[in-house]
Amino acid sequence: MESTLRWGILATGHIARTFAGDLRDAGITMTAVGSRAPGAAEAFAAEFGIPTAHGSYEQLVADPDVDVIYVATPHPMHLSSALLAIDAGKHVLVEKPFTISQPQARAIADRAAAQGVVAMEAMWTRYLPHMVRLRELLAEGAIGDVRTVIADHTQSLPTDPTHRLQNPALGGGALLDLGIYPVSFAIDLLGVPTEIQAHATMTATGVDRQTAMVFVHEGGRQSVLHCALDTAGSNRAVVLGTTGAIEIDRVWYTPTSFTRYDRDWNPVERFDEPVATRGMHFQALELERRVRGDEPSSLPIDETVAIMGVLDEVRRLIGLEYPEQ
Repeated sequence: MESTLRWGILATGHIARTFAGDLRDAGITMTAVGSRAPGAAEAFAAEFGIPTAHGSYEQLVADPDVDVIYVATPHPMHLSSALLAIDAGKHVLVEKPFTISQPQARAIADRAAAQGVVAMEAMWTRYLPHMVRLRELLAEGAIGDVRTVIADHTQSLPTDPTHRLQNPALGGGALLDLGIYPVSFAIDLLGVPTEIQAHATMTATGVDRQTAMVFVHEGGRQSVLHCALDTAGSNRAVVLGTTGAIEIDRVWYTPTSFTRYDRDWNPVERFDEPVATRGMHFQALELERRVRGDEPSSLPIDETVAIMGVLDEVRRLIGLEYPEQ
């Protein structure tokens, strides 16, 4: 699909660099980048061939040559960054987790609706080729009635108590950085849970080191989910149905392959469609489709708001608290 919008990148950290690299490689137009550190914006612009570098977020969102803003600030800044762009009349793609709470997510959704712009969560996994094919198979009834989703996201990340991941004031912990992936995946396939159970082990700084979740969804279907920030695991996922199963290879939330099995676990289909990049450009193209009104979305904004509500409940159950922003 041809890109028609002009993108601005708000913030210049690691995730912004990954996103910008994929947009550049996919031929998507980036016209500006903004940072609170002018030197960082200039270096970023030079690296990715972006024409304009702004020394503030306010200058970026006011740029008339920008149609849509990609928000890549830390979690607690998503609300203010997104509202800044929306109030300037820009569409927004906001990094996941969308915010740090459901009320904040609803505030962005409501403001975007009032301003007549598109607001979308950057849950890039949903738009990868293997996920698109997975949803097609489930819609076709290829594994019968889906009963169970099992997924984990576990990494060995910095344990320095001064690191952002260890800091409650910066939205630290495994749940929002890592757990958002399996939670969003389960809700994508099974809907918003009707019952939520969760247990966590906390760090000395007061964030979750690891969290295990069991959700009950409509019809008694279940999802079993896990995240951890100091133990790297297999990062595979499986979807179990009454007549078969689909097992997604490592790393399930990145471009990868999967195998579909029959009820006796005999392989009947192999999906393996290589993606040359990290795959973050697919979500940018999805946002552009939404702006044109081309097709229904696989992650509508109301579902993003509901996902944040589920994460809020998990945080309540495990005692993970963030300072009021």
